Amino acid sequence: MKYFLALFVTFTLLAADEAHEIIKKLDENMRGESIYMSLSMKILSMKHLREMRLESYSQGTKKSFVKILYPPKDRGITFLSLENQMWQYVPKIERVIKIPPSMMLQNWMGSNITNDDMVRQSSIVEDYEPKIIQKSGTVVTIELTPKEDAAVVWGKIITNIDTATYTSNKDIFYDDEGKEVRVFLYEKVKKFGKYYIPTYWKIQPSDKEDSYTEILIDEVQYDSGISQEYFKKSALKRFSR
Repeated sequence: MKYFLALFVTFTLLAADEAHEIIKKLDENMRGESIYMSLSMKILSMKHLREMRLESYSQGTKKSFVKILYPPKDRGITFLSLENQMWQYVPKIERVIKIPPSMMLQNWMGSNITNDDMVRQSSIVEDYEPKIIQKSGTVVTIELTPKEDAAVVWGKIITNIDTATYTSNKDIFYDDEGKEVRVFLYEKVKKFGKYYIPTYWKIQPSDKEDSYTEILIDEVQYDSGISQEYFKKSALKRFSR
């Protein structure tokens, strides 16, 4: 009996280590040391289609800067995230607005992604505990539950990760009560240097079939030495122009 108990504990620990390793590689693959992206976005809401273009600069999990390029009415709006704090600059009113933690789940610019998504405030490595729940070929399904002291917005995330490229092909997000809120679908994986990233994303709210957001990654630059000037509060106005 003691032998089987020891064997069970060993297998459990090995599975936990494997889950942590997969999530770590996924996170490193998506972020690199730093990443610049040029994005196109299509937002369908209440039968109205809207298009946006933007640039994103990120370093690690704590620094992120986003600038809207299109449409003209929104051009120059910028967002900055530093150490779990987020600000927005609106050129039309020449004002910097601090976004409180209570608004991190709100939709970003009318899309189906949240403020938290846009600035990558939550780190799946630091904030969630992974558990493997299924394997099929190279695809591993992992359940992510928040760590006790983690300040996160989701009650649970189920992710399907292809370990051939360490990219996700599907993420399902749940609220604190276990209700499915939305689904991320990822396609068209491309390699950039030593990194892989899906270049097409679709975000589908679980309760709104006629609403979705599509993201097409047009350009990616990993580990290109992004200037630290992008990660200062002065960047909100400086790079708005």
